[in-house]
Amino acid sequence: MLKAIVVGASGYTGAELAHFLTRHPEIELAGLYVSEGSLDKGKKLSALYGNLVGVVDLPLLPLGNSGIKNACEGIDIVILATAHEVSHNLAPLFLAEDTVVFDLSGAFRVQSAGFYDKFYGFTHQFPELLDKAVYGLAEWNAEAVKGTDLIAVPGCYTTASLTALKPLAEAGLIKENYKPTINATSGVSGAGRKANVASSFCEVSLQPYAVFNHRHKPEIDQHLGLPVVFTPHLGSFKRGILASINVVLKAGVTAAQVDQAYQDAYADKPIVRLMEGTLPALKNVVGTPYCDLGWAVDGEDLVVFSAIDNLLKGASSQAIQCINLRFGFEITASLL
Repeated sequence: MLKAIVVGASGYTGAELAHFLTRHPEIELAGLYVSEGSLDKGKKLSALYGNLVGVVDLPLLPLGNSGIKNACEGIDIVILATAHEVSHNLAPLFLAEDTVVFDLSGAFRVQSAGFYDKFYGFTHQFPELLDKAVYGLAEWNAEAVKGTDLIAVPGCYTTASLTALKPLAEAGLIKENYKPTINATSGVSGAGRKANVASSFCEVSLQPYAVFNHRHKPEIDQHLGLPVVFTPHLGSFKRGILASINVVLKAGVTAAQVDQAYQDAYADKPIVRLMEGTLPALKNVVGTPYCDLGWAVDGEDLVVFSAIDNLLKGASSQAIQCINLRFGFEITASLL
């Protein structure tokens, strides 16, 4: 049985990861870690998340750079649910201990060092790891995930958007020189567990933010191979993302061709559900690892709807999918 640790385990995503790993038939959850300065160090994870009482009662151990070697003793898998700059610094140290690293931050998602100066506010120091990292969009990069020790798990907005758009791009159905327009709304859990007035449930209305400069926009561009217009919104609900995406189809493309593109992409992918006779709704995906897709065609106009749980398919459950791919387990192991 493989052994795994989670670093940054006190956050919402870390707690979900711990829960998945506890019930994984092939993996033992061997440790939960937080930063040395965390106010949660020494507490049981179940003390922070009451639903995990009797399920994940491991303590949150403090971890500094000097303790990484000891933390990695006998460990096969390291999952980083940490801030971008923290993952950037930690991933090379864990890789040096012969572990396989699954990073849920944005630190290794885009193969362009200059991207990090512009969108993340730090200079990337490991271009060789950017070249090595595989983008963990599980339904699309399965073979590449199997062959690397550094998997950069996509974020929530990009997962919802790329899952919806890649079948169309791969089939060549999108009209040239027309940018798909993505309007996506996320619940407040996407902002993390740290207290912040801007993302406080009592303060949030339905509102757009980071118009034309959100860091997920260039990430989507790179991994789609086409430029998009991306506008994120923050909604006054806890969790989930619904993306509504407008696409102009090439002249002559039919609704049947659109249907076939989605069938070809996902008919054998159990985590992506193609909706028939209805459209995606958050109530159907929150608390599940699924991405639900629906669409409607009117001439050259196509609207695609993509719904996910931002903490699961948008983070933790997709990381588990990547772990399952990397080690040859059933893709749905611990998820369904």
